This record gives sequence, C-alpha cells and structure tokens, in this order.
Amino acid sequence: MEEKEIICDASESDRATKYESNADLFGVQLEVTLKLLEAEKRKLEVWQRELSSTLSHDNSNMGIRRKKAVQQLEMNVSRIQQQYIQLEQEYKTAAMGAIKRKSNKKRSSRSQPAIGLKQTPKSRKSVGPQMLSLSQMFDHRVAGYSTKVDGHFSENEALIFQDGNLMAGSIEALIQHLVPTTSYHPDRTYVFAFLLSSRLYIRPHSLLGEVCQVCSLQQNLSEANANREHLGKFGPNIVQLLSEWAEMFPYDFRDDRMMNQLKEITQRIVSIYPELRTDVTNIKHNLMNRLAGLQKYEEELTKWGDQALEKSKSQEVPTTDITEVCGNPLEFAQQLTHIELERLRFIGPEEFVQAFSKESHSAETTYRDVKRTSNLEAYVQWFNRLSYFVATEICSHLKKKNRVKMIEYFTDVAKECINIGNFNSLMAIIAGMNMSPVARLKKTWAKVNTSKFEILEHQMDPSNNFGSYRSCLKAAMWRSDSAASDREKIVIPFFSLFVKDIYFLNEGCNSKLANGNINFEKFWQLAKHISDFISWQQVECPFQRSGDVLSYILTTTVFSESTLSLASYECEAPETSFDKERHKKLKAQVGL
Repeated sequence: MEEKEIICDASESDRATKYESNADLFGVQLEVTLKLLEAEKRKLEVWQRELSSTLSHDNSNMGIRRKKAVQQLEMNVSRIQQQYIQLEQEYKTAAMGAIKRKSNKKRSSRSQPAIGLKQTPKSRKSVGPQMLSLSQMFDHRVAGYSTKVDGHFSENEALIFQDGNLMAGSIEALIQHLVPTTSYHPDRTYVFAFLLSSRLYIRPHSLLGEVCQVCSLQQNLSEANANREHLGKFGPNIVQLLSEWAEMFPYDFRDDRMMNQLKEITQRIVSIYPELRTDVTNIKHNLMNRLAGLQKYEEELTKWGDQALEKSKSQEVPTTDITEVCGNPLEFAQQLTHIELERLRFIGPEEFVQAFSKESHSAETTYRDVKRTSNLEAYVQWFNRLSYFVATEICSHLKKKNRVKMIEYFTDVAKECINIGNFNSLMAIIAGMNMSPVARLKKTWAKVNTSKFEILEHQMDPSNNFGSYRSCLKAAMWRSDSAASDREKIVIPFFSLFVKDIYFLNEGCNSKLANGNINFEKFWQLAKHISDFISWQQVECPFQRSGDVLSYILTTTVFSESTLSLASYECEAPETSFDKERHKKLKAQVGL
C-alpha cells in the first residue's frame, strides 16, 4: 500500500486545522478522553493480533504453559475491550451533556457565576466529590449540580466547577473524588489526569496510602468480619481503580512501598470478594510483565552503550560508512523508526511531570523518592547521538565527492523520515548537517543539489514557534487517526520541542490558586498533551528489522565535538582567522 506523504500542502493543513477544531469543540477534558480512547483502540488491536497469531498455530498438542499464555491473552483482550467500551460511553455521555449545556447557555439570559459552585448567596453548599463523574460534570440538567455532601466535608473541601468543568479543589477533595465507593467509580479520564499530575504535590506511594486509608475508614475494612452486603460493588470498583493505575503508570510500582500497599489492599479485598482473585492475579501478572520488559530494555540500552564506548576507547577508524551497510535511504529511515518507536514506548507518561517537579528533600527522603526520568533522558541522548552520527559520517571522508554523496544520502533519508511521520529523526539529521563542522564545508556544499535539503529545512524552520513543523505534525496526526494500516499511524514528534511545550505549560500555569486550591485546569492541559503521546506510543513498527543496520547505528564510533572540528579542517582547510586559530588550538590539545 502506498503511504500518504506528510510534507504539507494547503489541503493537508486545512484538514489538520479542521481536525483540531473538532477536537476542541467540547473542551479539553473530552479531548483527553478521545485520545485515551484512541490509545485503547490501538492497544486492543495489538492484543487481538497477538491472540490471533497464537491461536493460528497447531493447538492439538498445546502444553500447559501455552494454554496459560492463551488464557492470559484472552483475559487481556477482554479487559481492554471493557475499558474501550467504558471510555466510549464516557465520551458519548459527556459530549451529549456538553451539547445540552451549550444549548441551555445560549437560551439563558442569566449571567453565569465565575466559579461554578457558588451560584447564588443561598447556594453555598459544597459538592460531594463522590457524587459527580466526568459525564455528570458536563450535564446541566440540574442547575448547579447536586449539592448533597457527606457530613465530613466542609465548604473548603469542595470541588470547584465552571461551565461543567472541574477547575479546582483541595488535594483532600481531589483524593476523595478518586476513591471508589459502593456505588461510584471515577471516570478513567479523571483517574489519568489526577494520577499524572498529583505527583507535583504528593508522591505516588503516599497517594496510594491515602487512598487505602480512606477506603479502610469509609468501608470499615479493618473489621475482621466486613459486611459484604453493606460494601456492595466497592470490591470490583477498587480493583478497577488499582488495575487502571497499574496499567497507566506501571513504573510507580517499581517502588516496593507501592507493591506492598497493592498486595495488602488486594489481599483484603479478595478475602471479602473471592471471585475477584482472578482479576487481582491478572493485575499483578501484567504489572510484573511490564516491569520485566522495562528492565530488559534498560539492560539493552546499557549493552549498546557499553559496545559504543568500547569502540570509542579502542580508537578504531571506521573502514566503512552507512551507505555500504545500508544503501537504501528508505530502509535506513525505517531502521531509525524502529529505534525511535522502541525508545518512545518505554517512556512513562509520568516522567514528563517528574522532570519538572521540584524536589523537596527531607530527613525522610530516600533513594526511592528520587524522581525517575531515565527513559526520557535516554531518548534525548539518542537524538544527540544521531546528530553526531550524521556529522561523523560526513566528515570522515577526505574526498569531496564522497562527502557530497553522504550529504545527499542523508537528505534522502530525512525526506523518507518525514513521509513516515518520524519527525524526531528528521530533526536530528538536519541538526547534524547544520553542525558547524559540516556547515563550514563550503566547497562540498557547492557541489550538493540543495533544493531537497532546503525544503526539509523549511519544514523544520524554528520561526513562528516552529509553525511549519506544527502544521506537518497536525497533518500526520490527522493521517494517523484515519489510517487503515500501521504504516500510516506512525507519529514520532520532534521530542525536544514536545518536552519544551510541556515545560512552558508547567511553568506558565500556576499550580495553585490564590485560595490554596489545586489548579485542576493545569492538570487537564498536561493530560491533553501527554494523552497525545500515549496514543503515539501504541503503534507497533511495521518495518522489518535489520540487525546489522541497527548495530551499526547504535555502536559505531561517533566523533566528539573537537574531533569533528579537526576532521572538518582536514576535509577543507581553515580560511578565516577564527578557524585558523581554532584549528591551531585543537591540534595543540591533541598533541599534533
């Protein structure tokens, strides 16, 4: 199947703008729900493919281990299907509520309050956080929502709504809104947004401890003989919350305090609800698989890094270049996409928030409390390696015609990357060719057909806050959302800019309001950006892997900045007084 190109024309840009306006129609919460829904759909497709592949083999002599594997796959498919149906229902209900609210707002001549709860002097009661789900937040059938509240809530513990949207609340009220009861379970969208950003104020193990404590107090779980009839659906509801937490933020459970609390609460629940034992076992099984996969990935990163370091220490002079290992620019772009998607997949969504959270060290702070962003940092380091890889491959050639060949090769690779939707590799390649040791090679560039390179540079032009790139990204997102094949679903953003956007969102929005309440609007905005990322993570790379090409990319020696400069001066002698002086200093440093 022929792939759609992403290099933007007017029609692509118009469709991307239409996509964006449709997404913004009902507000940021629904956009988060929509993105989570897309992620669940893609996840379901992956599990269904794996199950079909397993069942397609001869099952006549299926062993016990294989039968268990099939049963586990079937349970996972069923679980993801239920989650998808739940999210779809949340989205439909909330959208209908939003439409009614907008319609009622147009017909009404009454002025709306600035903060949604205190609508009149008489209506000063707070909303019980366990009384409203996301879909109800959008529904204005009851003016001002329900004002019934459990007796232990004060006005200061209220959740604040505006135009049907959760805007603010105390950390206590937000935790209460997270905690399931006998008849209530929080919407998955709220669970995601709160668990994602709550770590700005409370560490995950402390939050889980609070949730367990509230559950114990409200449902009297500490009693030896808990009344199951009184508990109603509390068991399934708390297991569902724990399942969502373990699936959305599995890396939280690398902390043994989290695992211990998970074991304690689930053991208590299973003792009351024996029929939930299978569900609890499934949560733990999937969690351990995710954590084992993460550990294996980190070991692979260490292995590749050690091999690259060993080659650089041995000062081996490369006897070949990438065009001899992989002469086809499309194939090389596909192998880069393999690396990108693998590294993208292992970044925990919470790492973006943790990267910008302020560390508060105290006597109780331990190594386990240090914020973990290693996978995010590894991805940034990969971008830098690829840039230096490109510059090294070009500057390694003393013959001008070979340097011209390399520049044109990488230009073609960059073009294939943008058509795949791999914007991170695209930008890394352009950055490598724009590095000073390469950019100064005037005699080389004079022989290069730069028309294609200039088009790519325009797509990545940083002016207008990378306006051209952002239009291309929107077009890629539109293509991805309407794609029939995995090839067209690929969206790999320019990662440094993606992180920068989240950084400025975090810095530009107050985390707390003047009255001390948590600014939940900021939570929604962070969730919106990161839910896009989660959807992109679910795509499996459809291209065939080439071990030789991947090994060359990841382990071949790349020059340092000073070595690159020396190699560049060997390619083309320095002409300006600045370059001559720099060349002289560099030679003195290495003893030449």
